[in-house]
Amino acid sequence: MLAYSLGLAWLLLAPFSLWVLVRGRNLARIGALATLALLEGGTIMLDAAHKADLGPAVVAHDVIPPTPKACAERMPVPSEARVHDGLTLSWPAAPDECDTAKVVLRHNGHRLRVWVHEGPLQGTHSGVQTLPVHVTSGSATLHVPLDLPPKHHYQPIDGRSGHRIPRS
Repeated sequence: MLAYSLGLAWLLLAPFSLWVLVRGRNLARIGALATLALLEGGTIMLDAAHKADLGPAVVAHDVIPPTPKACAERMPVPSEARVHDGLTLSWPAAPDECDTAKVVLRHNGHRLRVWVHEGPLQGTHSGVQTLPVHVTSGSATLHVPLDLPPKHHYQPIDGRSGHRIPRS
């Protein structure tokens, strides 16, 4: 409330005091200078009191998001597969193992062909799923949900080589 009163005083008294400085007599000019000095002093004191109430200054910094770790583009060959409530694939983890892998599945009867690719995938492919890769104890594991009938016993096959992936 004090700030509003001071602002209103500036709006009313400052123009009048300036007019008195230009047109007034000596005693009136001294009064106009005193009024302007009091207005300025009140403004400085109000500003100092306001800054004291703010507390310590907090400086905000831009937080740079962590850059995703660089991973090598590669096509890992699954060394083990487990078909249960989905398909779980595992292979020896590389030091620069990617956090995600792209998987393509094709089934023909009991054969389930699997292609796994880490890094950016070139070209267009239908049925590509991007899934998280979990690394524990030097082994990378990937779980692929299956939308296939559970009554069949599927044999996972590496899509590039055509070799069976051993079951774990």
